[in-house]
Amino acid sequence: MPCTTPDGKPTASGRKVILAIKQGKEIPEDISAASGLPLFRVRSGLRELIQAGYVKLEGEKYTLTPKGLEEV
Repeated sequence: MPCTTPDGKPTASGRKVILAIKQGKEIPEDISAASGLPLFRVRSGLRELIQAGYVKLEGEKYTLTPKGLEEV
């Protein structure tokens, strides 16, 4: 189950990841716990969401881009 559609829009799981980041979760383990998604799914989803421009990695923490903030 990918976190983005072929045209780059977030799927239901992608929106869960975005929402968890909006709630202040910054590392994959915390995002996994908050979203209810398995850690492996969160890690792969974060890569997809970065490529689609919704999330960025700053140091070791994930944050939302302006595009990601619009999505939630």
